[in-house]
Amino acid sequence: MSVAAKDKKNDAPQALANLHFSVLKDDSNKPVRNASVILHPVGKNGQSNAGYQLKTDSEGKTESEGVPYGMLRVQVIAPGFQTFGDDYNINQPDMKIDIRLKRPAQQFTIYDKGGKNASQDDGAPQQGTPVPKDPPK
Repeated sequence: MSVAAKDKKNDAPQALANLHFSVLKDDSNKPVRNASVILHPVGKNGQSNAGYQLKTDSEGKTESEGVPYGMLRVQVIAPGFQTFGDDYNINQPDMKIDIRLKRPAQQFTIYDKGGKNASQDDGAPQQGTPVPKDPPK
């Protein structure tokens, strides 16, 4: 985003912010290095196609200067973590945004390898094998 951004309505300089991101593991508060932090402005008509990507450093930090005030959609992607996404109202000259990434939830199936019901004697579900894309007929 350009430091020389202008408000299209009255050609006055638009307020700009410096954003400081910190990406941490939710379970340990340790930094997530090399995470992709993707920024998309959100206008009245929804998310803009214009956007850009940042990468976190070894301390899980990255920053962007000269971001225009307004709504901003932030998406964070890192291997081994759930994708994070949220909208932020950028309305201060300096903003710190802390993001906590969660590990993927464990997935279960009601089928064992043979496609039979895999419940225990007490009726509680057991961990099974992944559900095939095209279950056997």
